[in-house]
Formats: sequence, C-alpha cells, structure tokens
Amino acid sequence: MHLDALMLSRIQFAFTISFHIIFPAITIGLASYLAVLEACWLKTGRAKYRELYHYWLKIFSVNFGMGVVSGLVMAYQFGTNWSQFSAFAGGITGPLLAYEVLTAFFLEAGFLGVMLFGWSRVGPGLHMFSTLMVALGTLISATWIIASNSWMHTPAGYGIIDGRVVPLDWLAVIFNPSFPYRLVHMTIAAFLSTALLVGASAAWHLLRGNDKPAIRKMLSMAMWMMLIVTPIQIVVGDFHGLNTLKYQPAKIAAIEGHWENQPGEAVPLTLFGWPDMQEEKNHFAVEIPHLGSLILTHTYDGQFPGLIEFAPEDRPNVPIVFWSFRVMVGLGVLMIGLGIWAAWARWRGQLYDSRPLLRFAMYMGPMGLVALLAGWFTTEIGRQPWIIYGLMRTADAVTPNSAGAVGLTLALFVLVYFVIFGAGIVYILRLIRQGPQAIDPQPSGSHLDEVHRPARPLSAADDGLDNSIISGSR
Repeated sequence: MHLDALMLSRIQFAFTISFHIIFPAITIGLASYLAVLEACWLKTGRAKYRELYHYWLKIFSVNFGMGVVSGLVMAYQFGTNWSQFSAFAGGITGPLLAYEVLTAFFLEAGFLGVMLFGWSRVGPGLHMFSTLMVALGTLISATWIIASNSWMHTPAGYGIIDGRVVPLDWLAVIFNPSFPYRLVHMTIAAFLSTALLVGASAAWHLLRGNDKPAIRKMLSMAMWMMLIVTPIQIVVGDFHGLNTLKYQPAKIAAIEGHWENQPGEAVPLTLFGWPDMQEEKNHFAVEIPHLGSLILTHTYDGQFPGLIEFAPEDRPNVPIVFWSFRVMVGLGVLMIGLGIWAAWARWRGQLYDSRPLLRFAMYMGPMGLVALLAGWFTTEIGRQPWIIYGLMRTADAVTPNSAGAVGLTLALFVLVYFVIFGAGIVYILRLIRQGPQAIDPQPSGSHLDEVHRPARPLSAADDGLDNSIISGSR
C-alpha cells in the first residue's frame, strides 16, 4: 500500500468516522430505550422502570457528549482533507448537514436539559415529552446524515453547472434510491447494538449475583429485542442488497466474490475464500451451488454481473469488502442464535439462571457495534473508487496536502482519540458496573402520587437523585 496523501486522508477519515459512528448509534438506541422505560414507569408505577431510566440516563448523557465532540471533527475534515469534494458537491451535502443542525441538533439541545435535570423540577408529562423529543431528534439526525451519505451512493435530483453539482429537485435528492433502505437498516442496527449492550450489562450483573428486578427486566427486554428485531433486520438487508445490485453492481460482485458468469450456470454462494484481485479468482473457496442466484435474483439459476465485467480501475478492494460483509452477517447469525437461546431458556424458566447463556450474552455485548462497523466498511469501501458514485472519483476529491502533513495529523488524531475517548469509554464502563440503584419514594405519598403531581422548583424530594445524575454527566 502506497501511503500518499490520498491514502492517508482516507485512513484518517476511516479512523475518525469509525470512532464517531459508535456514539450516535448508542445515542439513537438509548434515547428510544429511555422513552420506553419512562412510558412504562408512567403506566405501571413500578420502581424498576424508574431505576433503569436513571441508570441508563447517566450513560446516555456521557455518550451523547462524546458523540457531539467526535462529530465536529468529521465536519472539519470536509474542508481540510476533502476540499475538492466540498467545492464540487457542497451545494447538496452542505445544506443537508445544515438541515440536520437546524432540526435535530436544536431539538435535542432544547429538551436535553429538561430530560437530564428536570425529573423533580417539571411535571411528568413535560418530562416524558422531553424524552420523546430527544429520541425523535436522534432519529431526525440519522435521517439527514443517511440522506447525505445515500446521495453519494445513488445520486439523484441534481444537475452539473460550471463544474459543480447543484440541486434541481430536493425531494429526489433526499429520497434518493438507496435512502429508505439504508435509513431503516442503520436505525435497526443502532437498536440491536444498544440491546446487546443492555443485555450484556444485565448478564454481567447476574453472573456476579446482583439479581434485582431491574436487572432481570433489563435482560428480558434486550432478549425480546434480539428475538423479534434481528429477523426483521435480515429482511431489510435483503431489500437493501437488491437495491445495491441495481445501482452499484460492482459492490455486490465484490461482496459475493463473484468474478464471472458461466453460460447457463447459476451463481453459487461463496461462503468463504480468499479473493485474488490479480488472478481474478477465489482461492480456497467454499461454495453452495445456486444459493447466490436465489439470494440476489430470487430465481434458481439467475445471474448478476461479475467483477470481470468492470474495468480493474473501477473495482473496489475485493478482499476487504468480501470479508467485512461476512463479519457482519456472521455476527447477525449469532444474534439470532442468542435470541432463540434466550427464548428457549425463558420457556424453561432458566433465562436468569443459565450461566452459559449469560456468558454468551455478555460476550455479545460489543458485537453489535462490530457488526455495525463491518457494515459501514462494506458499503463505503465497496463504493470505491468513487466518492460520488459515477460522478466523482475519490482521487479527484482530496485536498492537495503533503503526505507528511496528513500523516502528522493522523498520528495526532490516533493519540488524542485513544486518550480522550478511551477515558470516556472507561468511565461509561464504570457507570455500567454500578448497576441500577434503588430510589427512595417521595416522602409525601406513594409513587403514583409522584407521577401525577408536578415537581416544584427547589423541591428536596429528589435532590440526591439529581445530584447523582449531574455527577454522572460530567
């Protein structure tokens, strides 16, 4: 690999966005999870939902802050490392990012303070509304970001005037052909990644004897999510794959390690192997006949374009795309296995007592984020050599910086990220280790009274709780 300014800029962007995407994914999942917990608390008045809400609220606040900080770096890189791309396509990508700030970020910022510090300061209805608005803001943010990124994969609604892209139809720009599939796929991936983290934290506590109602509820909700939502993600992934085959066939060929079609023969599914880009074949291939045709054409002997139908300079890095996809799918299979195992253990009354299941759930904790990163590697590296598919090559988008300058900033990014975000991740793990804490009920009456009575400013009822939230949010 020749580490020129182009390659170093790509590595730098890949490194920073890989760090960044973890935090928004958890933010999306936790925000919706918190909304569900608070709704369950208001409906039932059961203390375990309130305990879980405040437990995960502290973790959410730290994660939200790290996501904001890491996201700022991404925006600056478009000007420092990819100025040619910004000059060419800024008329579309710039407004889309601005819409994200004007809608989602302002919505989140406006209600986040009430959500974090208003439990005993405002009424339950307003606090629930604030939690819902923050959750909605995270989904709106994902919508604009995915719209911008999807347009780079399947550009639509544009024209080129004086060598620059200009929007002609904003609805076509936003709702470009790949947008709906990628938005749903990413949102579900965020929910599953969060469910695995929630389930892993519950399993960790149960393995250490911390068997509380809140811990059990945490594990139960996470396992239901794995059982029900993972199959839905597979169906969405199938639709996404068919869409990619239509608009980015070279990426699908790389994913499948499919080099050429034989006349009248079906395409097998290559489970494993090593794609050789020089010899244009797979070494040590393990194949299932006809399955590639069934998955991608939904026919027994259908064919789709092979890699040799594309010029060598128009092919992505096949080994990386091939294997990153298999990492994602393999982890998805394990998620289904976890959901089924948990359902079987639940039926036998062993969900909270089966130590092998709890260990498996604990080890699967970070695997949702690994699968999410593998999916992003597949889709982004599979788009190469294009930064805007069919319109602009990545080599034409980079800023003409020196390799030394880019290499220096990359080294600094690696150092600073591991120090700052490493410390943040360690702090989150310490918060998870504490576990949900019991909360004393309001001294004036039952917890149902608290639900229906607006809290007064400077009320001493939950001062201890609010102080713990503030301390955990710093």
